Amino acid sequence: MRIVFFGLPLAALLLESDGVDIALAALGRSGAIGTRRLSRRLGKERVLQRPDVDSDAFVARVGAAAPDLLVSWFFSKRIPQRVLDLARLGAVGVHPSLLPRHRGPDPYFWAIESGDAETGVTAHRLDDEYDTGPILAQRRLPIDPSWNAWMLARRLDRPSLGLLREIVSAFKERRAPSERPQMEDGATLAPEPDDQLLAISWQDEAGQIARRIRAASPWPGAFTQIGDHLVILTSARITTDFPRALVTGEGAVRPDGVAVVRAADVAIELIAGRDDADRPLDTDALAEVVRSATAPFTSSFD
Repeated sequence: MRIVFFGLPLAALLLESDGVDIALAALGRSGAIGTRRLSRRLGKERVLQRPDVDSDAFVARVGAAAPDLLVSWFFSKRIPQRVLDLARLGAVGVHPSLLPRHRGPDPYFWAIESGDAETGVTAHRLDDEYDTGPILAQRRLPIDPSWNAWMLARRLDRPSLGLLREIVSAFKERRAPSERPQMEDGATLAPEPDDQLLAISWQDEAGQIARRIRAASPWPGAFTQIGDHLVILTSARITTDFPRALVTGEGAVRPDGVAVVRAADVAIELIAGRDDADRPLDTDALAEVVRSATAPFTSSFD
């Protein structure tokens, strides 16, 4: 079976090792890990880095390749319909969520932010809109409440690649998987979070704040103002061990040296983060920031 591949080199290398004929590989990132190895296997002329998929030249190149199937794995740009229409068997991809939940570019953030108990990966048909095509197969994964977004993404890589290979192999063996439409009443969107969402409101409950910090970690990070310091928090814990005199939005340093901030219900321990110059802040450094902002032991954060 002959395919045109879109996305990151790792998946293309695995598909090629499965005996899939990759006529063309359109990579979404320049210099992504595995690019040189893929170029050696396929030949440099068949590996395109960040091509203009909307151009007539690219459409002609894909048409000349005469693919049976188009395959996408973490290709960040929308593939136009006139390209999708060029493959005899259509186009498929894998999205790191249980579609139709969390359609969009940042399902990791939204799975944690939403307090989901599980997520997963979905193989689906590609169509003209992002993440809306019929579902071919899914694999589920429980979300560990200690994971941040990076950890969740890493845990989904293996099932995502496994499902992609399984689906492509099914087409290769002429046993195309059955399809089912996505149910729009269960659809949610997963856009990249903006600054308004990433700004911590200490008026929220501690559980919501802790989830947002994990969801945004390690990048871009959820942020707060501590005195004169803008602090991006990347690790925090809910705690009931805090001075009861604190009111919502006030912070203190406990006798054990850990900084805490009162939320709407209980408090948050500040474990790790970075400053606005991206310098790392450990627990001690965060305690010093809080201590320098207190008079004598509390500071308004919100």
